[in-house]
Amino acid sequence: MDKLELDARGPTSQHTPSETQRKAAVSAAETAIRARRKLTNKLIAAHEAARLRPFLAADVKLISGDGALILGVDAVVEAFAGQFADPAFITYVRTTNDVRLDRDEARAAEAGDWVARWRGAAGEAAMSGTYLAVWRKVTGQWVLESELYVTLDEPTA
Repeated sequence: MDKLELDARGPTSQHTPSETQRKAAVSAAETAIRARRKLTNKLIAAHEAARLRPFLAADVKLISGDGALILGVDAVVEAFAGQFADPAFITYVRTTNDVRLDRDEARAAEAGDWVARWRGAAGEAAMSGTYLAVWRKVTGQWVLESELYVTLDEPTA
């Protein structure tokens, strides 16, 4: 049984993490997720589809900006490889705006904005939108469980 102590806020349990400890843990998890997102952006810019595999859960689910559903790590990596083979494709950049963790710090929701860039007939073209990603911690590493991309700005040339 937890031993209770009194402080200015009332009774507290010695086994309950302090608010400072909880924020530090959340900050470490959020920092890790943001860092992993930046790494995936770099791999996409380098057109290295196979190197995205460790960032994806085996049963990953991705809904692309056009509504297409892609299921499983093999299919997602294959989809990226197909885009990377297109000489017009430049990159996708996902910018994290918010990360929220569950109480157990086993899952997290990441929300942000994305931009796709490719070479068009009139120069560089782009489209963009918003995304929501679900991360889960597997053997100490954050992997993508699912991603939903919503296209909000149609292609511009």
